[in-house]
Amino acid sequence: MTTTEYSRDLLAQRLLDSLLGAVELLTCELGRQLGLYDALRGCARTAAELAEATGIDRRYAREWLEQQAAAGLLAVHPGPAFTLPEEHAAVLLDEGDAAYLGTAGQFALGVGLTTPAVVAAFRTGAGVPYADFGHHLRHGIAAFNRPMFIHQLTAQWLPAVPDIDRTLRCGPAHVLDLGCGLGHSSVALARAYPSITVRGVDLDEASIVEARKTAAAAGVADRVSFTVGDASGRHGPADLVTIFEALHDMADPVAVLSAARAALTEGGSVFVGDELVADEFAVPAAEMERLQYAFSVLHCLPATRAEGTESANGTVLRAPTLLGWAREAGFAAPEVVDIPHDIWRFYRLR
Repeated sequence: MTTTEYSRDLLAQRLLDSLLGAVELLTCELGRQLGLYDALRGCARTAAELAEATGIDRRYAREWLEQQAAAGLLAVHPGPAFTLPEEHAAVLLDEGDAAYLGTAGQFALGVGLTTPAVVAAFRTGAGVPYADFGHHLRHGIAAFNRPMFIHQLTAQWLPAVPDIDRTLRCGPAHVLDLGCGLGHSSVALARAYPSITVRGVDLDEASIVEARKTAAAAGVADRVSFTVGDASGRHGPADLVTIFEALHDMADPVAVLSAARAALTEGGSVFVGDELVADEFAVPAAEMERLQYAFSVLHCLPATRAEGTESANGTVLRAPTLLGWAREAGFAAPEVVDIPHDIWRFYRLR
């Protein structure tokens, strides 16, 4: 086999592997939406029993069960009957578990459904508004980030900057959470620091509606409020401004950082968490950077261009770029905070 043939076959196999992963993700989304995983947790069921328990068609039930078992997601018992192993339930069902990725299929579905609009945007140079990506993507993003906010935000990230942690613990203090999405970061902050108040701001009205429900369900609505608004607008005084995986989606990040700086009280800080990527473009890229680029092409860049074209950076936000924006916004010595993480890098601006 020649080098050219080997390279050709390698790419063909890679695309086939990618197709397998994509369609299996969508079968996981079927299981999530129809409650099939819930019905199989701790309970072995045949196809007929699963169909009766969940109200789906028996023939479809059998096909899905066999496919899930063939993929290694379900355990098979005599009958045949099928169960969801508890270690898999943590990943597929437990939204608060550190390993939860149960909405990965929902994430993929949201991107796929909007691809025709992205195709059109590529031809015209226009954007695709964030709201047009809909429920699937909005919830996919929130569910992907929520475990990090629950397990790491207040237990690891902020304690790595002792004076910020001390300010929030000693309180009273006010936090401004820009690009708050469905509000999981705002709620996590309020639950960990009982003497603070938090105001979340996001452009997406549907996200803010759900964020208010998130705060109410967590019992912190008396200290957490949410506003539909532009992150680059005027904000009240804040002892801490947080921006988690949102700065790269903002059309004018320098204006956002300038607004955050203007909102800070004396001694206050801006704390940013954004993508962990290489400082310069290079190929081949690491796997996570490849993932970020794919999301950038299909979601982040089109959504940003719908807001404006001042920057339109896309998902791949490199450290020198962010630090440059911070200096342009008036922060004299922005810094990268040494917090080990697999997918995010952290910055402190003051």
